[in-house]
Amino acid sequence: MTAATTYRRLSKNSGGVRALYAGNAKAVLARGLLATRSTNWWIVLTGVFEPIFYLLSLGIGLGGLIGTVQDSSGNDIPYAAFIAPALLAVSAMNGAIYDSTWNVFFKMHFAKLYHGMLATRLGPLDVALGEISLALLRGAAYGVAFLLVMQALGLNLGWTAFLALPAILLIAFGFASIGMGITSYLKTFQQMDVIPLVLLPMFLLSATFFPITVYPEPVQWFIMALPLWHGVELVRGLTTGVLTVAMLGHVLYYVAMIVLGLFFTTRRLRSLFLD
Repeated sequence: MTAATTYRRLSKNSGGVRALYAGNAKAVLARGLLATRSTNWWIVLTGVFEPIFYLLSLGIGLGGLIGTVQDSSGNDIPYAAFIAPALLAVSAMNGAIYDSTWNVFFKMHFAKLYHGMLATRLGPLDVALGEISLALLRGAAYGVAFLLVMQALGLNLGWTAFLALPAILLIAFGFASIGMGITSYLKTFQQMDVIPLVLLPMFLLSATFFPITVYPEPVQWFIMALPLWHGVELVRGLTTGVLTVAMLGHVLYYVAMIVLGLFFTTRRLRSLFLD
């Protein structure tokens, strides 16, 4: 019996909403955690150290030559304290995006895992939420580890730094949602190569290593449209203690990413495996 046939039979008995979501996303998450623990834990661990190496080499090493830079409010802060929150946002993004892209790509096209899942009572939204939650946990693990390093080095300048934890969860959730949605449309390894091609320039340009004011104004508007810039500004404001109303805009940006990502991912999974 195909997944599509099973889906149609369940739909008749449980209704459209129930067919999309069976309330058991935790089963998908549990399966992913078990697979990660048994085979991929060392790959996950390597992602913890990458932003730390950037911080030590650029923030501590190069920062000794640069001295201080100005934050968005014009306050002089150590260069290491300037780039550390940006790297924190990047670590949350990387952990979430790679889990929701390459892992999902393999499960979709090679392991055929979603065919089996959707042949059960699980719906597309269960699969989407389970996989996105798995990516969210990986992004959160990267972020928490880096946040602890920041605390140990004295780079959290404001008492609001503890709020960076829910902020990086929001960032990871946003990128995981969009990442899985995009991956569901990609069919070849060549197409998957577009993902790092987009992430690398965004990593370098999103006011990560220097203030956005160094760019010409048209370029600044382009950068402010990028999702990572909103994450960098949100986390930087929290770790430096510079709170502004603009932070609400950054939060709403990621809420929109989450909603759109879940919508398109669920719709795409239903189209691929059930229609």
